[in-house]
Amino acid sequence: MIPGSKSDHPSFRKSFLFAVQGFRTAVATERNIKVMLAAGACAVVAGLALGLDLLSWAIILLCCGVVIMAELFNTAVETVVDLVSPEFHPLAGRAKDIAAAAVWVLSALVAVVGILVFANAILN
Repeated sequence: MIPGSKSDHPSFRKSFLFAVQGFRTAVATERNIKVMLAAGACAVVAGLALGLDLLSWAIILLCCGVVIMAELFNTAVETVVDLVSPEFHPLAGRAKDIAAAAVWVLSALVAVVGILVFANAILN
């Protein structure tokens, strides 16, 4: 819904389709989303090879989903910053750098969690 618009909110189905469209756009235009999806696929293959238990699967899948979600948020932030500040501005650069740093921190923590989960599976 556009602020100030008198039209109703889109239906649940339409909202879902907008979300799918946004995901497709991100995958088609953003390299880092592709990298994160590939890393998630590798984690799933490794989990299948190691025969992870149910709790380990939950942890791995949650971590993959959260990293992809963070990258989608980062992409949204960068898109909005580019819209409102098409010319270079130090604050626009800072906002984009901070959003990227959030993904980086999360990815590092998820990597540690992945190492712990997979090491546990290998040792057991």
